[in-house]
Amino acid sequence: MSELPRSAQRVADAAASHGLTLEIVEYPDGTRTADDAARAVGCAVGQIVKSLIFGFGDGLVLALTSGSNRVDASRLAELAGGGECTRADADAVRTVTGYAIGGVPPFGHDNAVPAFFDPDLLDHDVVWAAAGTPRHVFPIDPRQLLELTEATVGAFTET
Repeated sequence: MSELPRSAQRVADAAASHGLTLEIVEYPDGTRTADDAARAVGCAVGQIVKSLIFGFGDGLVLALTSGSNRVDASRLAELAGGGECTRADADAVRTVTGYAIGGVPPFGHDNAVPAFFDPDLLDHDVVWAAAGTPRHVFPIDPRQLLELTEATVGAFTET
């Protein structure tokens, strides 16, 4: 494998700090959307992990969502403790996570962000998540991902 871009290497290093070695794969045509990623990888859209950042109160929350589902912001807000959730803008996402939209990984962020986990991801033996760029992804057991992210499992999506 060729040398990873800096942002993908950061994801690999974050996993390694937890004793996990990732198999990061590059798809030159991109994996920016869940549909793109599923086509590139050759899996079901539901096996793609979308790492979506939402504004909540004075901070942000991370919604780890199955590629076949959409976040219901009011359900996410309720799960996060009440109030209102809105999609974070690109600048806020990069400032807090250190990654650009389209390549945000589920962990390895510059700042801690409370995470919430779509239970539909647990229906699969393997899921695929962004590895820091819109072209890099990695496979992982969703139970391992849940443990690694220390996310709260909850119903915050609609299909």
